[in-house]
Amino acid sequence: MIDQGSGYIHKFTSVFEPALLAELETKSMLMQVNGGETMLNMGQTIRAVPLVVNGTFKVSRINDEGQELLLYYVKEGESCAMTFTCCMMSQASEIKGPAEEDSTLLCVPVTVMDEWMIKYPTWKRYVMTTILNRFTEMLKSIDDVAFKKMDDRLVNYLKEKSKATGSSLINYSHQHIADEMGTNRVVVSRLLKKLEIDGKLLLYRNQIKLLHNM
Repeated sequence: MIDQGSGYIHKFTSVFEPALLAELETKSMLMQVNGGETMLNMGQTIRAVPLVVNGTFKVSRINDEGQELLLYYVKEGESCAMTFTCCMMSQASEIKGPAEEDSTLLCVPVTVMDEWMIKYPTWKRYVMTTILNRFTEMLKSIDDVAFKKMDDRLVNYLKEKSKATGSSLINYSHQHIADEMGTNRVVVSRLLKKLEIDGKLLLYRNQIKLLHNM
């Protein structure tokens, strides 16, 4: 359990009303996830909704062939829209959620979800805003795939990744980026090299540094 002095509940004082914060303090559980570890896998039963206290998670879908599609990132103060919808529909997880870095979560048991939706306006607003924001992000991803050229998609991918982690360093291989973008590694490598020649970034082994004029 989390006690008030821990400072974790304080992260949400600007989001939730005092009565909800009191319940969050007594009913939520603290979870530490190391970078690279998976918080949730596809097909897994969801017993708690995660609120990110600190850190970043990547939410993605895996198809039957094992190909991965990045949906969105979940950062500090945020939660995962897919876990909300799965909880509401009593369905197993349809996403994979690995931690991009060492992260801390407050896990809210699904048993209080319906009660809090009725009881606390700030919780209902938080849930609906989360779903709306993630839906908007996924529509943007669809637009990128459908209408943007691959070089524009790559620039957008790199910027979003940097924004999600708060770092100009991206510790991904070209193959990893290609897998997340649903394209070929050779294509990604060629476009990255062009961006380096244009002075937009620097390439290292399994690492990319974005420059200020990116």
